Amino acid sequence: MTKKINQNIEEKIEKCPVETALDVLAGKWKILILWYLRAETKRFNELQKSLPRTTQKMLIQKLRELEKDGIVHREVYPVVPPKVEYSLTKYGETLKPIIKQLYLWGEIHKNEHT
Repeated sequence: MTKKINQNIEEKIEKCPVETALDVLAGKWKILILWYLRAETKRFNELQKSLPRTTQKMLIQKLRELEKDGIVHREVYPVVPPKVEYSLTKYGETLKPIIKQLYLWGEIHKNEHT
């Protein structure tokens, strides 16, 4: 009974847009993936080399989530060996200014706190 009441209350509470954005971009890997895709299309192996501290499984999972949310496009070419490329969608491109601001803020923070 209590669980149902809590569920009903949560359904009525409208999410703040910042919370919605964080739900989509949560975790450091998604933001870093977007950073590396901001300038050009990349193959999976290129992304993996850019993110050496992530596992292949985690990278695939985060790319799929970004694809599901319409932020990243996955292009599969019918060749042997398989060729898969990732790029930002038009919708994903709208995140570029936000990612750039995160980069600039990170530079300032790093310089002031190291």
